[in-house]
Amino acid sequence: MIPSAEGLVASINATKTRGLPPVHLWNPPFCGDLDMRIARDGTWFYEGTPIGRPALVKMFSSILKRENGKYFLVTPVEKVGIIVDDAPFVALDFDPVGQGLDQDLTFTTHVDDAVVAGVNHPIRVERDIETGEPSPYILIRADLEALIDRKSFYRLVDLGVHHEGWFGVWSGGAFFGIIPSGELE
Repeated sequence: MIPSAEGLVASINATKTRGLPPVHLWNPPFCGDLDMRIARDGTWFYEGTPIGRPALVKMFSSILKRENGKYFLVTPVEKVGIIVDDAPFVALDFDPVGQGLDQDLTFTTHVDDAVVAGVNHPIRVERDIETGEPSPYILIRADLEALIDRKSFYRLVDLGVHHEGWFGVWSGGAFFGIIPSGELE
């Protein structure tokens, strides 16, 4: 059977539960690759065309799983491979509550996931080797990250402080380094 988006939707609807499906418990056989791609800006494409229905994107995002660096959509009965250009999610905003060590930063993604940055949802920043441009990420769930959008990253930098040789932010009782303090001079 050739995998299809329609077949996945039918499988998802048959297993409707409250909250996110337990994809970590599902290990169905691999059924092949699906012509589906998530662009760096969070746009989902099916057969080269953007998926314009946010509810459908949200549904597909709920069955996304990462194994050995590859991305799959899984149901209890099938697993199909998809392409992810960078991170599968984009953090579009965050809400800071408190200050300093008592600060909590709650990030919201383009598919309405919300997490508080902390030990279980760390922030990390990678820098392009050639340009030095930062790419900030936050772990959303089970090895799935969100790229923090530019405006939110600038807001994070505005909240930054120096701590043990790093410039970064506090959230959930943890410090997340953005850049070594010495590189800011």
